Amino acid sequence: MEWLGKPLRPIRRPLFPVFALALTALVAAGCASAPVQRDGITINDPYEAQNRRVHAFNKGLDARVIGPVANRLKGSDDDDTAPRDPDAPIGPLQMVINAGRNLSLPVKSVNGLLQGRPGDAGANFARFAVNSTVGLGGIFDPATDSFGLTERNTDFGQTLAVWGVPEGAYLELPLLGPSTQRDAVGQVADLLIDPLYHLLDGPEAGAVFGLRVASKAGDRARFGDTVDGILQGSADSYAQTRLIWLMNRRFDLGETRDDYDPYDDVEVMDPDQD
Repeated sequence: MEWLGKPLRPIRRPLFPVFALALTALVAAGCASAPVQRDGITINDPYEAQNRRVHAFNKGLDARVIGPVANRLKGSDDDDTAPRDPDAPIGPLQMVINAGRNLSLPVKSVNGLLQGRPGDAGANFARFAVNSTVGLGGIFDPATDSFGLTERNTDFGQTLAVWGVPEGAYLELPLLGPSTQRDAVGQVADLLIDPLYHLLDGPEAGAVFGLRVASKAGDRARFGDTVDGILQGSADSYAQTRLIWLMNRRFDLGETRDDYDPYDDVEVMDPDQD
């Protein structure tokens, strides 16, 4: 069997570590300390001191390396944040973003199946099939432009949420940024259940990983002004990043609805307490 002219190898890596990771997430999240109310939302951040140190590292790295590189990428391309005319040519930055996103579709299809959402899984697989062939390996996006196949964004963190694994404590990870115990486990599991991780050999797998990283860098370039405003323009960039990320993540997972209350023992922080 071949993919894009490259021979595929059989699946060799066992998948039982994925279920071990899911169990680890359940145990770790269940053992987390009681959350508190901050900034109008429930926040569980027992590792704040360590998280702030990691945030300072990430912020410095972004200011010195990631941000300048992203700005150079943005300067070499058109404004990709504006609505694009399907008939207009796309720049190299958007090509990289498209290719990286296309390579993330197989694992999103797997997660759709694990969540009991075959329609989402099928839509992502159809996008991958169309863009990998007609779209020249995902550089172009005829799945959207010609067939109306939109991406169903998901990950194993969402799969764990569907399975009932609680969010757990907030974490800031080196290089990867904001997360939670549940989502940190999900990021590792996404690598283990990714079909391309199992089917491609060393150089090809490395190229896939590199394109996906480059796609993330492209996203950083597209939304550079917003990121800079949070990281460099906030009085407390850690608290602001944590607030925005948790609110967006919970909204994406549907965990902000009125009847959602994952914690029965929420402690309301005294505003006069240090």
